[in-house]
Amino acid sequence: MESGNSFASSISNFKTHLTTLGRANATILAYTKDIEQLGNFLKENLKITSINEVKTEDINSFKEHLTKKDYTAKSISRKINSIKSFFNFLQSQDIIKSNPALTVTHPKYEVKPPRILSKLEYRALRDACKEDSRIFAIVEILLQTGIRISELANLRINDVNLTENKTIIIAHESHPERTIPFNQASKEALEKYLKDRPKSETQTIFITKTGNPFLIRNIRSSLDRYFKLADIENVKVNDLRHTFIAHQLTAGSPLVYISKLVGHKRLSTTEKYLEFIPNKPTKDKPQLSEL
Repeated sequence: MESGNSFASSISNFKTHLTTLGRANATILAYTKDIEQLGNFLKENLKITSINEVKTEDINSFKEHLTKKDYTAKSISRKINSIKSFFNFLQSQDIIKSNPALTVTHPKYEVKPPRILSKLEYRALRDACKEDSRIFAIVEILLQTGIRISELANLRINDVNLTENKTIIIAHESHPERTIPFNQASKEALEKYLKDRPKSETQTIFITKTGNPFLIRNIRSSLDRYFKLADIENVKVNDLRHTFIAHQLTAGSPLVYISKLVGHKRLSTTEKYLEFIPNKPTKDKPQLSEL
């Protein structure tokens, strides 16, 4: 069998394709890991090493394997998305004649409503981390701007204007650049942190004590610790973003404005939050509300 039909070479070509499409590095990595996992399963369990040998029942066997390994239905569904995208690409390039992933179905799972923190909860979170200027600033920025944790981790000093118009420039690799207003609470929290920030040539705003960028996984684990200290249950970092969106819509901010502000690609994504908030004011309010 030609090496061009191997999983390794096919994945390499697929990665190049995703890069050309402008997909985020994290997305490309996730897709790659999912497909490599499929390839390893097929090689170890079914002795399949070429993408031309893969049949629909083989992918379904992989699904059953994941279920037995206690992967969640949502996680399995995500892996199937990766696999379908991969084989769609191979078929579009005439590398395979028929698509074995075409009729593979997704497992059913319940989409949980967004976890929206109450005022009591996010005030308790502030109290829990108030002595840690770095985490306190992170909490305020996530809560008061609704940016993604990946966007926060990549913030650079030049992205923030604290003196004139008080804005953050978000330049995410897979989303259009956008400008977000900074309110007084997040401004004061960031200013305090910048005074305490270790001296470093690193331009990334949030760094470790040794001057290295504060990685996403470490931000998550640090915030998880403070969620526990604040006695807030069933909460994740992204729930601060959910809270921002729901709070602003409840306060009367225009739906289209909030959708653009948080970088949703579809207005329908923002509209879903309306199902989980109290009655929205009849008149839109042009300014953001401080949490």
